[in-house]
Amino acid sequence: MAQSDDECLVGLAARLERDDPRFARAMSAGRPSRPREYRRTGAWWALAVAMAVLVTGVVVADGLLIATGLVAAGIAAQLCDPHRARR
Repeated sequence: MAQSDDECLVGLAARLERDDPRFARAMSAGRPSRPREYRRTGAWWALAVAMAVLVTGVVVADGLLIATGLVAAGIAAQLCDPHRARR
C-alpha cells in the first residue's frame, strides 16, 4: 500500500531534523542557513592555524614545526573539500 504524500513529507522532515537540527530549525523559522555539508568554518580555522605554524617554523628554522605545519595544512585542505563525502 502506497504512503500518502503527507506521510512522506513528515518522514522527510523527521530525518532532516535528526541529521541537521540547526538547518531544520532555520528552515522552519523562515531564515535558511547553509546545510552541514557546506559549513567550513572549522576547516578555515584549522588552515589558518596550520599556516601560522608553518610560517613560525620557517622563521625559527625548526624542521619539526615546518613538518607539523605541512601535515596540518594537508589535513585542513582535505577538510575544505566540498565533495569529500561522495568518495
